[in-house]
This record gives sequence, C-alpha cells and structure tokens, in this order.
Amino acid sequence: MHSRRTALLSGLFLFAMFAAPAIRQPLRADEPRPLFVEGYSGKVSYAPGDDLTLHVSTSASRFDVEITRLGGERRTVWSKEAIPGAEHPVPENASSHGCGWPSALTLKIPADWRSGYYHVTLRVRDNGGKFIQRNTRTAEGSCYFVLRAAEPGKESRILLQLASNTYNAYNNWGGFSLYAYHGRGGVQGHRVSFERPPSSQFWNWEQPFVEWAERNGYVLEFAANNDLEFYPEMLKAYRLVLSVGHDEYWSAPMRDHLEKFIGDGGNVAFFSGNTCCWQVRSEDNGQALTCWKQNYHSDPVYGERKGYSTLSSLWSHHLVERPENQLTGVGFLWGGYHRSHGQYMDGSGAFTVHRPDHWLFDGTGLKRGDAFGGKDTIVGYECDGCELAWKDGLPFPTFKDGTPESFVVLGTAPARWHPDDSQWYDRWENGREGNAVLGSYTRGGTVVTTGTTDWAHGLRGKDPVVERITRNILDRLGK
Repeated sequence: MHSRRTALLSGLFLFAMFAAPAIRQPLRADEPRPLFVEGYSGKVSYAPGDDLTLHVSTSASRFDVEITRLGGERRTVWSKEAIPGAEHPVPENASSHGCGWPSALTLKIPADWRSGYYHVTLRVRDNGGKFIQRNTRTAEGSCYFVLRAAEPGKESRILLQLASNTYNAYNNWGGFSLYAYHGRGGVQGHRVSFERPPSSQFWNWEQPFVEWAERNGYVLEFAANNDLEFYPEMLKAYRLVLSVGHDEYWSAPMRDHLEKFIGDGGNVAFFSGNTCCWQVRSEDNGQALTCWKQNYHSDPVYGERKGYSTLSSLWSHHLVERPENQLTGVGFLWGGYHRSHGQYMDGSGAFTVHRPDHWLFDGTGLKRGDAFGGKDTIVGYECDGCELAWKDGLPFPTFKDGTPESFVVLGTAPARWHPDDSQWYDRWENGREGNAVLGSYTRGGTVVTTGTTDWAHGLRGKDPVVERITRNILDRLGK
C-alpha cells in the first residue's frame, strides 16, 4: 500500500504524463526521415516519338514508375523499378516559375501509344529506421501528361481538348494558385507554372465522358488546352472539337484558332460550364500562364493603356469587349452556381425542355416542359447562360450580351452568382438571376453548349436521355 506522499507523487506524475503537452525530441541522426516522392512531366502534352521527361524529387534512393492510359479501360503501357532518386530543393517562386528539377527519367514515347490522358504513378518503399521505426513504409505521388495523335485525324475526326489550363489554375503546390481560398496566407497568385507537381480535375469530368464514349464505340483523339494555341494546324484534321467539364481559362490564340475553325465549317460541342471565363496569357512557351483576374488593374497590359484586348481578366469584362458568348453562345455573367457555393442548394439539378422538336432531342421522347438529368445533377457546380426574354412561356436570347443571332435556347435551369464573386465587377447588377442554358447556333460550323460543368455526370450515371443527346451531338457533328 502506498503512503499518502507516494500516492500524491504518483498522481502528479500521471497528471503530468497525460495532461501536459508532449515535448517533441529533436530528430536523432539515426531516426528515419519522412518518406515522400513528387514529380511532374516536362511538358503538358507530347506526340509519339517525343522524349517524355519526368522530374522527380524524393527522399528515397530509388523510385518506381508506372504509366497508365485512362479511358474506356485502364491500360498500363510502361513501368520500371529502382530508378535512381534524389531530393531537390523547392524554390520560393516554384508556384509561379516552376521547380527547375533535373530530369530523372527520359523515355522516347513509342509510336503505338494511343492518343489520350496518361496517369503517371510514382512509388517509393523502404524499411524505416536503422534502430527504431523499422517498418515497411510506402509513399506514392503522381503526375500526368496528354498524348496527341501521331497523325491528327487518322483514327478519329473528333478532338477532345482537355482543360489543362484549369487544372493548373487551381494547383496550389508551392503555396499559390490563381485563387486566394487555398493560397498561403490567403494570397492569390497571378502566375502559375506547369513545371511543378500538378493537380488534375480529369477524374471528375473528362474521365467519365471518355469512359462512356470509348465503351460505346467512339474513338477520340486528345490535346491539351494550349495545343490549340501552339499547334493550331491540327484543327484542320477534325470535324468536331469537344470541351468537357470545367474549361475555364483560355488564351487569345486558343480562342482565335477555334473561332476560325468554326468559321471555316468546323463544329464544337461544349459539354462544359464556366467555359472560357477568364483570359490568360501563355508564357515560357506554354510552360506557365498569367491571369490577374479581379486585380486586372495590376496587369501590365492595363498600365500600358495601349488597348485591353489581352487584359487577363474576364473575357466578358467591358474593357476586353469579347464576351465568351461570342464563342460558346453563353457566358458566366448570365449563369452562375446551381447546388454550389450556397446557391440553389435545393435545386433539381435538371434541365427543363423548351423546344423538343430540335434534332438534339431526337429519340428522347421529351416534351415541352419535361425535365431531365436531375438524378445525376447534370446542372451543377458552375453554369453558363445568356440574357433571356420570355415570350408565351418560351425563352429567347436578347443578343445584348454577345450571344450569336442564330442561337436557339433548348433548355434552362436557374443559376446565380455568389455575391463574393460578383460584386468586384463594376458593372454588376445586384440581385441578378441567371440560368444554365442548353442551346446551339450555326455560324459556318455548328456549336452546341450544355451550359454546365456537370453534364458528364449523367453519362457516369447512365441516364438514357443524357446518353441519347450526347450520341445525337457526336453522330451529327463528328462525321
């Protein structure tokens, strides 16, 4: 039995042990460091025959690589183990100007690799410490690249250009992205580099579209966003260009080349929303992009006062005078959020049909006033629309916002901006209500827009109406 003094001391010891904050001992020389591996591809896109470079930093002495094409099936095309690894410093300006890590692996891309989106998995493994923490430890990182067709148009007349600029805009690796909400210290960057470990949004939008298309017999060829800027000659090989998901950031050359494609008779389908919202300028031969967004007055283009056509702010900004409606038929100023950002959180996620006799609805059995897509919330997240006037219960574009004169409104769903996003714009009308607008116009070629980022979710959910409409578009415009 303990004496009262011994019991008191024991109680104090237990209190100190459990109640006092733990003191972290300094790292000992024989204690293992955290295990990690990170990397990026030297370019966003390649063609067969090009040298793929992977730039990797790791705390391990060796790392493994696995390269997999993501599509109708996951197909691993190349792997290698025990590649020599090394750790490299992260520059203070890595977010804006890249890491500058040396190439850890160079691989000539085989001629038989299919055009597509390629996921690169990086893996490391060790046995922990020398005397303590002797456990099997593993770590994994990833990056991606896009493979263009060796001969554009040979396998397919349909080109899917992936929203790689948007992936980069949201990537806060190194501390900063083009957004403040997840930036270091709440700071928003204005320049982002592709030469750093990436993030990707492919899995959420383009991947379900690609999986559905390839499993249903459609062959697609692929490109990155800025391939429209740097390889515009490829467009001549295609009948239909696709934008899927969240295709938010476009440069002027990208847009110029696609508008010429349409004018020359080419077709475009925007299965996307928030599309071509912000103008960017490519820098470092496409290895970085700049967008000053709401802080457009800090853009050197604004300070030069020599014209604002390349001002890196909203395409629909009154200084730029080139609303995205002129390309897509719709825009974000007359769209907004649906079941996102606190807006229409009880919305149906469905389109209401207005003109069921249009070819887009062939075979669907839909009637005027019917709704579709709500099961999978195909109207969701970010939406594009146009200014509408209603006559006899039907919506018509006012054409005041740049929407082409031949644009036909086929379906709508309510959407609106969040005040925090809109009130910086000096010509914003408080209380404005918008719509996601499904529609089409013809100006040389035919353009279709769904006006929502989440259309592909209906394909993932196997909604028969969404599938049939998508087939109608690909079959009519892609041949």
